[in-house]
Amino acid sequence: MIEICEVGPRDGLQNESKIISVETKVELIKRLIDAGIRHIEAVSFVNPKVVPQMADAEEVLRLLPKRQDVRYGGLVLSRSGLERALKTDVDFLHVVTATSDQFNLRNAKRTVDQAVDELTKVIREGVEAKKGVAGVLGTAFGCPFEGEVALSRVLIVAEEFLTAGCTEIILADTTGMANPVQVQNVIKTFKDTFGNQLSLGLHFHNTRGLGLANTLAGYQTGVRRFDSSIAGLGGCPFAPKAVGNVCTEDMVNMFHEMGLETETDLNQLLEIAKWMEQHMDRPLDGMLMKSGIA
Repeated sequence: MIEICEVGPRDGLQNESKIISVETKVELIKRLIDAGIRHIEAVSFVNPKVVPQMADAEEVLRLLPKRQDVRYGGLVLSRSGLERALKTDVDFLHVVTATSDQFNLRNAKRTVDQAVDELTKVIREGVEAKKGVAGVLGTAFGCPFEGEVALSRVLIVAEEFLTAGCTEIILADTTGMANPVQVQNVIKTFKDTFGNQLSLGLHFHNTRGLGLANTLAGYQTGVRRFDSSIAGLGGCPFAPKAVGNVCTEDMVNMFHEMGLETETDLNQLLEIAKWMEQHMDRPLDGMLMKSGIA
């Protein structure tokens, strides 16, 4: 079965100029749960002065329904983010670093090595606090400033995170530079290095129109866990020209057309996408919301 991590409430909204209210964020997440989504990246514990859209993380988590079958994730970039996260009941920490120095210097004001040194301690503290921890490796398929990122470097960061206690690794194509052959080669290398038991997920952006193609390539190479964003919302404040994530309802439609199970209600997802478009006051990128279900 396909496992979806809905990142719309976090990655989908973080780059938007229009500030979305706590109430709307909570309503969005409730609707996603009603549609069958069970894994949601709900918030980000980052500097509110840098990313004001995410300043209300604690309040959003406080108001969300508490369910045993729903997992809420929160993005953490630093120890200060961890300190905030541990004061909440967030289920999973999504600990993030880029794997290219130039991107990480812009995003977090430190090199990759400096980030890994701090974040491995963050991971250990998160595990000690009984939180689940996923390691998210940004620019894993290329960097807009450096170009190609050596796969060997991505593997080293992954190993450091796994050794520190991460139970999942998410490979993020931060600015949509991946292609399907590259995706398959990277996944095969990860499996050869860490074994088939590694819990591996993929996070694609649709900057160059290859988001769904890369998702399919990942599925064909054995990955079953994918990040996506309702209505194709998304972007990164530190990534030039980065556009939305793979669109949740478009991805679900693709998998359903292939006869694969996602345990989500596509009609409900489509209605949520249209509802979100009204709140954003602009056309959003999802394709199915324009064409309808065949």
